[in-house]
Amino acid sequence: MGFHIAGIVRRASFPATKATRKGLEVPKGCLAVYVGDKMKRFVIPVSCLDQPSFQQLLSQAEEEFGFDHPMGGLTIPCNEDEFLNLTSHLNEM
Repeated sequence: MGFHIAGIVRRASFPATKATRKGLEVPKGCLAVYVGDKMKRFVIPVSCLDQPSFQQLLSQAEEEFGFDHPMGGLTIPCNEDEFLNLTSHLNEM
């Protein structure tokens, strides 16, 4: 249960429970991140990780959360629109 936005898959249902866990599986070569105040879940390709602009987000996440991410997954400290804008530019490269 998700839809694609510029190479990003947004999953609407979380947190994972036994009933919904299968719908939250992450495809091989991807990882799940949580973004924004509402902690929306996105599944992104791991190829994004080596992009300098995405590495800036990872550094901000490290500064803000350290290794304690409230959702149990990687939490990105920016709003959803900024994240979508950044990831859409990554797909153009």
